[in-house]
Amino acid sequence: MGRDMFIRTLEGLGLSILIGAFASTISTILAIILGLLSSAGKIADSIISWLVDLFLSIPHLLLIIIISIGFGGGATGIIVGVAVTHWTSLTRVVRAEIKQLKTQEYIHISRNLGKSKWWIATKHILPHLIPQIFLGTILMFPHAILHEASATFLGFGLSPHEPAIGIILSEAMKYLSAGYWWLAFFPGLSLLIVVLAFDMIGDKLGKLMDPKSAHE
Repeated sequence: MGRDMFIRTLEGLGLSILIGAFASTISTILAIILGLLSSAGKIADSIISWLVDLFLSIPHLLLIIIISIGFGGGATGIIVGVAVTHWTSLTRVVRAEIKQLKTQEYIHISRNLGKSKWWIATKHILPHLIPQIFLGTILMFPHAILHEASATFLGFGLSPHEPAIGIILSEAMKYLSAGYWWLAFFPGLSLLIVVLAFDMIGDKLGKLMDPKSAHE
């Protein structure tokens, strides 16, 4: 059709990164809210633990497809689908960190001085969670990109006229038997490079935030 595959691949990567950024941000906000709510009491902690186990028991891709169809497809549907399915891991990290922080002496002192749970959560707990939240968001990013590309490749994500990597790879499948291997190879390779790059960035940032882990 005379399309410039290099330009389409670059635009597809930009679109995937944009969707991944939106989805990761929404997932992070959900994880922070649910993680903080888990410190409100045993009942709230049990409910959030049950929600985490429920979402982890459902395959991400299947849930993304269902949510995307429910929202009518397109960028909005895929962003909501990816966001709703990727908050569980970060919520577990936040919840575990909160449980560890609640055993600290200064938390007990604030509680004995009559400070509210909300005050303790925002003034004492939340500042200590910022490194984990920041790192968790970056590590969530490549997963969001891959799941967006997978759903789009299967035809349940973005519209066919949009220059997404999943759509490019799906269209390229028709021409592999004719020997046009590069139509799938280079877009797929570019997606892999972007995902690995963000994964390496997250790994290096994790070592900077926790130097002890670099020697383990």
